[in-house]
Amino acid sequence: MSPVIGPAEDAPMEDKTPAAEKESDEYYVLPEEAIALLPEEWQDQIQARISDGRAVLKSVDRELSQLGRLSNSLIALATLKHVRDRLVSYRFAATMDAVLELDMLTTAFIVTYVRLHEGGTGSGFARDVLPERLRSFHDDIISLRNRRFAHTGDHDSVSEAMEIGLQDDRFEVKLSISLGFHIGGATEWQEIVDVLDTIYAERCFKLLSRLKEKTGHDWVFAGDPAAARSG
Repeated sequence: MSPVIGPAEDAPMEDKTPAAEKESDEYYVLPEEAIALLPEEWQDQIQARISDGRAVLKSVDRELSQLGRLSNSLIALATLKHVRDRLVSYRFAATMDAVLELDMLTTAFIVTYVRLHEGGTGSGFARDVLPERLRSFHDDIISLRNRRFAHTGDHDSVSEAMEIGLQDDRFEVKLSISLGFHIGGATEWQEIVDVLDTIYAERCFKLLSRLKEKTGHDWVFAGDPAAARSG
């Protein structure tokens, strides 16, 4: 843990930084190995701050572990939102490239959705958190994943056919397959992603609230504009 000394404008030197730049919170980060090179009174203050910080972090180890596990789901959620947006902007064309593009995007959406749903310990989501009218579409996604995209199965969106013809002394085999798609993804898929986005945001901020309650310190996500304004 590298101690944070403080804002750059607090440094014991003449501050010639333009006023417009003084509003940014810049900090010096000092490696622990360098503490011994500082004046003794500085060392005592820094070591006391390090000890206090470690004690606080230890007291909320469970909550920080939950936040860490949740971060994996946030990656899957970001991917899901990206694929959803790509599906929405997709424009169908009667070409093999267009069909394969749609199949690729649909596969990515279905697999990522189920990965988010299953999650890890405390990082997935239950079917019941979705509004009742969207649960049947959740079930459809799970079925698509299990019976079409993750495994070779018998899903009603896929049908195969084979024709064999005899031409002179040669048999000709013609294979065909019929694939069902939602062009641009089902409208309800978009709604489900918006619901999940809200659910996971609430989970994160509930954890931050619990951290504040247990430690007496404010906890914010780095880069949060709201946190910067409140500071």
